[in-house]
Amino acid sequence: MGKALTKTGIFTALFLYLLVLSKLILFKHLPLSEIIRYFTFDSDYSFFESHNFIPFKTIIYYLFLGDVNVNIRVENLVGNMAGFAPFGFMLSLLTKRFLTIKKIIAATFCLSLLFELIQLVFKFGSFDVDDLILNALGGLLGYFILRVCRGLWNQFKRVKKKL
Repeated sequence: MGKALTKTGIFTALFLYLLVLSKLILFKHLPLSEIIRYFTFDSDYSFFESHNFIPFKTIIYYLFLGDVNVNIRVENLVGNMAGFAPFGFMLSLLTKRFLTIKKIIAATFCLSLLFELIQLVFKFGSFDVDDLILNALGGLLGYFILRVCRGLWNQFKRVKKKL
């Protein structure tokens, strides 16, 4: 019963995390009263000017080329990774199917792609292929954090057993 309760807690935390992540990614600059307006399919904007389909273009810009405030660089680069680290962490905790690097990267990439496509279709923001890269790295970071925590926990249990 304790294991089932733990899984339920992790699933609930994952659900709440995804709700918060959705608000931060899709509706970050929109009050809730304005969100409905974006569920239309107007074609009044230049498609290719507002999106990035070139891998590493945004990352290189923020790292080396852009005359951009440090806070904006951190928010865009580190923020994308930090935002998806809990996903890699919790997904690995939730099920044994996601205990490999490939599966965590694939799952995080798919979740990120879903958010990017929603932004593209409904114009909640702009599609950026670099977000897919950074978000997948964030999921991988969460996976590695979990691996380190599990290793430390197992080491703690071994030391405690010897005492």
